[in-house]
Amino acid sequence: MAKPQELLEDTPGKEVLLLANEAIARGVLEAGVRLVSLYPGTPSSEIGNNLTFMAPHIPNFYFEFSTNEKVALEVAGAAAVAGVRSMMVCKGPGLNVAADPFFSLAYVGVRAGMVIVVADDPSMWSSQNENDSRYYALMGNMPMMEPADPIEAKSMLLEAFKFSEIFELPVLFRTTTRVNHTRAPIRYGPILPRPDKVEFKKDPFRFVPIPSVARTRHPWLLAQIEKAREVSETSPLNFTEGQGDLGIITSGVSYNYVKEALVVMNLKAEVLKLGITHPIPEKKIIDFLKRHNKVVIVEELEPFIETHTRRLSQLHSIKVEILGKDQGYFSRVGEYSPRIVMEVLCTINNCNTPINWTEIDNRVGKIPDLPPRPPLLCAGCPHRASYYAIRTATRGKAIYPSDIGCYTLSIAPPLETADILFDMGSSISTACGIAEVTDQDVVATIGDSTFFASGLPGIVNAVYNQHRICLVVLDNRTTAMTGHQPHPGTGITGMQKKVTPLDIEDVCKGLGVKYVKTINPFESVAGLVGEVREMVKWSRENHSPAVLVSKEPCALLTAADRRRQGLTPPKYYVDSETCTACKRCLNRLSCPAMYMDPDTEKAVIDETLCNLCGTCVAVCPQGAIKQEGK
Repeated sequence: MAKPQELLEDTPGKEVLLLANEAIARGVLEAGVRLVSLYPGTPSSEIGNNLTFMAPHIPNFYFEFSTNEKVALEVAGAAAVAGVRSMMVCKGPGLNVAADPFFSLAYVGVRAGMVIVVADDPSMWSSQNENDSRYYALMGNMPMMEPADPIEAKSMLLEAFKFSEIFELPVLFRTTTRVNHTRAPIRYGPILPRPDKVEFKKDPFRFVPIPSVARTRHPWLLAQIEKAREVSETSPLNFTEGQGDLGIITSGVSYNYVKEALVVMNLKAEVLKLGITHPIPEKKIIDFLKRHNKVVIVEELEPFIETHTRRLSQLHSIKVEILGKDQGYFSRVGEYSPRIVMEVLCTINNCNTPINWTEIDNRVGKIPDLPPRPPLLCAGCPHRASYYAIRTATRGKAIYPSDIGCYTLSIAPPLETADILFDMGSSISTACGIAEVTDQDVVATIGDSTFFASGLPGIVNAVYNQHRICLVVLDNRTTAMTGHQPHPGTGITGMQKKVTPLDIEDVCKGLGVKYVKTINPFESVAGLVGEVREMVKWSRENHSPAVLVSKEPCALLTAADRRRQGLTPPKYYVDSETCTACKRCLNRLSCPAMYMDPDTEKAVIDETLCNLCGTCVAVCPQGAIKQEGK
């Protein structure tokens, strides 16, 4: 990956190999963006990770990791209304969180360029659903662009800001995982200056959408999107290439698969590549359909372009065979690949590809399968100790609402402490619902970043309505799952400024929680088990919410701190003479740093993986796990 300081270079013409996310961060400089706000989420994480280190070195620039996506969109939207270029970034499900301001922002519009970068995740490599965010542009009547590679990620971003200012509307800038995490040589352009401060000019009958105002803004919005459609017709972002009887319409990363498939197959086709996918260039598509008897639509996830194309074909009585998802040629699930596109084109054209896929599959089939390696909590993760204590204290009989974060991995055996999950912050709210309709104990868990992002309303709801729930806040001092970004409890901002962190225990008390304790999961696992039991008992007797804050830094942060300080704490080992091979350390704790030696049939600790948390010491009933020198 490029270093953040490389992205700051004022060297127009220089070519640098960048991820698309890094190219977008560089594009922020070249577009003269004054403010960027986001909530971190893979596959968009590297945008914020770079901007937070670049920000202190950029004159007249502000960057923040907002509390959640709704807040981020409101912060960036307000800046654009005030008159400076702004950008908001999130992953696909994050746009769901920001949907409320999203639709209102389209009605009131903006005074300066604003781009909303949303990174969708086909195949759900790091997401709870396969959001197809293109439908937000359709519902909100908001212009949308889709880059196909890192080069377009930067160049198209610059166009998106211009497009936004022409029509006084935010532009939805949709990427997908394979675009975000692809590298390409990016040519640097000049860095635009940014204004320091601007004066907010009042216009409440535009920017306060009470019903009477909204009624006038909706026709304005529809008129703006029609003007945008006219520009879309002639924009170089929508172009055709190639020649042939077969027509192909595509966008985003699928365009790359189409190009590769056509080259490998030596197949001639005319391709219509859409960079602006809302509003779609209807006249351009109509003309394209008239030139072909058969048109294939290649797009991942939902039939967004396909539906528009079929509508135009029917509306204008164009006799053309449109082939895509509706006939089952392409799936509505998961990512595509050049092979998938080739196989569909072969089926449609009744031909064979030069690649013998059967032979390749047979060769691959002879390679022994790797041992299954499901995602696990890291060795030394404080969440493992917390979950071990929760399950031990409740004997596995409680209901365990979970949330979005590393700790969702507790779904796997032997911890098995994730029973229900809807979205970020849902652990507390779902706990309330379960507690009201069952007599079972309910112990919910939520991470520190998620707590601040969307857990507070659930706490307020539980306190006010006196829900009999228990909550363990797993405070590992960072937003671990998406790359260790700061949050309001860490004491550092997106501008790398040190501030006073918010204390989760104080926040809970301030919201009216009567029972709140902060504990260290590594100090005493037995003590932690007792604390969980006491919390459950108190909540049951008082019919009110109770909270434990399990506070210990992420194991990766702790290990990094040791390396920086040159510390080498004593290592843990298993005394083979004392070990009885009961496998409790494996069957109850399941630390990935431990395994059974096939020769001695005794437990062993892998020193290269062990993060020295010491949880296993408390778990071993024989006292066979010890620390050197103790």
